[in-house]
Amino acid sequence: MTETLLHAATFVAMGAVLIVLAAGVINMVRGKSGNRSQSLMRWRVIFQFAAIVIMMTALYFASN
Repeated sequence: MTETLLHAATFVAMGAVLIVLAAGVINMVRGKSGNRSQSLMRWRVIFQFAAIVIMMTALYFASN
């Protein structure tokens, strides 16, 4: 059960990274607020960190 939950959480985290990345790139291409682009890219880094932590936890439990 733990592995299934972690696999699902991994996909959700990767999806969140993709959505925030796309929103940041679109915002930059349109030439809108630079502050919003910076904020979105900060959120991307946070989501990437969370995704890596989740994936490493899943690998740890899968190896045991």
